[in-house]
Amino acid sequence: MNKLLSVFLQKPAYEVAPLLLGCILEREIDGKKMRVRIVETEAYDETDAASHSYKGQTSRTEIMFGEAGYLYVYFTYGMHYCCNVVTGKKGDGSAVLIRAVEPVEGEECMRELRNVEGIQLTNGPAKLCKALAIDKRLNGHDLTEAPLKLIIQKPAEASKIIQTKRVGISHAKDILWRFYLSGNRYVSKL
Repeated sequence: MNKLLSVFLQKPAYEVAPLLLGCILEREIDGKKMRVRIVETEAYDETDAASHSYKGQTSRTEIMFGEAGYLYVYFTYGMHYCCNVVTGKKGDGSAVLIRAVEPVEGEECMRELRNVEGIQLTNGPAKLCKALAIDKRLNGHDLTEAPLKLIIQKPAEASKIIQTKRVGISHAKDILWRFYLSGNRYVSKL
């Protein structure tokens, strides 16, 4: 694990979530490179009833309790993958869900994988996973290594970050752990 990335991510998920806005995910498939900018995130940890880690470590959530800087991928609704960046210290059970991204490079490859165009390409957690071919094979992946890297960028200006309630959950709905870049058209839900 890259020391800089490790230090950046070794904070509680709710602190890391807004810091990830503007950061880049770089995906390589068959020599083709795709780059996307993170524009929406949600924080989850073991103190949070909406988190997979709330009831403790299981075989499914083992990655969330591991070291920061790894990818936690889960399957939902029997058809979609969602990806999270593990944060905090080992044993914390915390991660940040990547809810939406904006294509920067390789959009044509993403369109081939999703068979759609425009904002529908990556404006949701399952959509971006399909556009970047992220599935269970990348669960536990070190985000400093190919084929999927997290590239830290200068933090977004605080005035451009909206903090609000998370969406699509049935527990802990009032916690303000969803963050997104104001005015970005790829944000999943306003």
